Amino acid sequence: MTRDVWTYAETATHATQVDVTGYKVECSDGGIGKVDRHSSEVGSSHLVVDTGPWIIGRQVVIPGGVVTAVDLATKTVHVNCTREQIKNAPEFVPGQNDDETGRHKMKLVDYYLAFFH
Repeated sequence: MTRDVWTYAETATHATQVDVTGYKVECSDGGIGKVDRHSSEVGSSHLVVDTGPWIIGRQVVIPGGVVTAVDLATKTVHVNCTREQIKNAPEFVPGQNDDETGRHKMKLVDYYLAFFH
């Protein structure tokens, strides 16, 4: 069965049960920032990650399906991608990416499906 890119994996169910805002975000090769906000809405689960000071002033959306685990003890969200992949992800600009046609969401799906498993 194929997982949905917008649904948290079973190994990351804490993301649906607790507020992970402020948690560190850890890629396979190091940290990238902190969760600015998150959604556990069915079919639209995601994190908005503030990448500063690593990439100052930039936010990215990480679909829930890319989250592999949530460590409550260390307040860390683990994601299945590299720092470079996050750096190259489409930027999230509040108020500009919330279009009614869903174009930004489709850009994210196209981007993250390349390394989603």
